[in-house]
Amino acid sequence: MVVIRLARGGSKHRPFFNIVVADKRVRRDGRFIERIGFYNPIAKGGEEGLRIAQDRLTHWIGVGAQPSPTVLRLVKQGASAAVKTA
Repeated sequence: MVVIRLARGGSKHRPFFNIVVADKRVRRDGRFIERIGFYNPIAKGGEEGLRIAQDRLTHWIGVGAQPSPTVLRLVKQGASAAVKTA
């Protein structure tokens, strides 16, 4: 099964996550099919904290990829933030 999940990067105490499409059997930070965005939980001020390529997200969900619960939460969070700024 193909899943959309977070892959951790960054250093100790400075997390940074890539939002990736990967095979469920591959380890969390291992090989992935496509990187569709990122999440920076410690973004400050004018830094961008979340970016998701919506067209690629809808493509992968359309072909059967299952987003993780955390990715679903981030997508909703990003959509509500986009509505507030518009």
